[in-house]
Amino acid sequence: MTGRDGGAALVAVPGSPVVVLVRPQLAENIGTVARAMANGGLFYLRLVAPRDGWPQEKAWRTASGADAILEAAEVHASVADATADLHRVFATCPRPRHVIKPVLTARGAAGELRAVAARGLRAGILFGPERAGLDNDDMAGADVLVRYPLNPAFMSLNLAQAVMVLAYEWWLAEDATPPRALMTNETRVATKRELDNFLRHLVDQLDACGFLRNAPKRPGMVRNIRHLFQRGEVTEQELRTLHGMVTELAIGRRALGRLEKDRDVDFPAAPQTIPELP
Repeated sequence: MTGRDGGAALVAVPGSPVVVLVRPQLAENIGTVARAMANGGLFYLRLVAPRDGWPQEKAWRTASGADAILEAAEVHASVADATADLHRVFATCPRPRHVIKPVLTARGAAGELRAVAARGLRAGILFGPERAGLDNDDMAGADVLVRYPLNPAFMSLNLAQAVMVLAYEWWLAEDATPPRALMTNETRVATKRELDNFLRHLVDQLDACGFLRNAPKRPGMVRNIRHLFQRGEVTEQELRTLHGMVTELAIGRRALGRLEKDRDVDFPAAPQTIPELP
């Protein structure tokens, strides 16, 4: 999935944590990390001893427009130097280590990072080299470890994916987007009055054409028809379309009746078994 906000300038979101890439190996990966950071509202990027130095033109090629993050990136010689001004440090840990520290999921870490920012403190997240991740010395100065609950049979992530998961959870922790919405474009959800008006129209025509001619079953069939339309958010435009369909069917039925009368033609009888809606 792609898409940009029309070239809107990237700025730091207040309270956003620092992303620290420890000994990153490929410039292209640094660029894709910047892109993932921009997606999740993260801005501050620090590089610890990048293998091929910095800056690297290849990073800009894969950043997909997240240039401001790369241009503001800082380079440090060690993890201790990169985290010296931070109050809390989180370290991603893909595999079990002989370390005794609290372990959080990405979602749990996002909540903690938001809580740290709310107290006016600054936090950072360490991500290790692409090949092996952080070593024990890298994690020694961290307060908390972060592990993602992925498929235990395959937990491999590339560097940008690892950053994206945490960036997404950090953004989502205070995002107000409703979990479900209906895209109506230029129409709107129909009111119950409008829906009832259509259902009266539909039932009236179903009676006229004989679909509801089985008197004992008619009430249940009408209820099933109502349930069909009531269980979803039908839009006003859809109701107008359905009104038109029912009207045209009625016009066609009347025209067919006139043709039958004029020509005195015997048309096949309607089926005796009336299908019911489930």
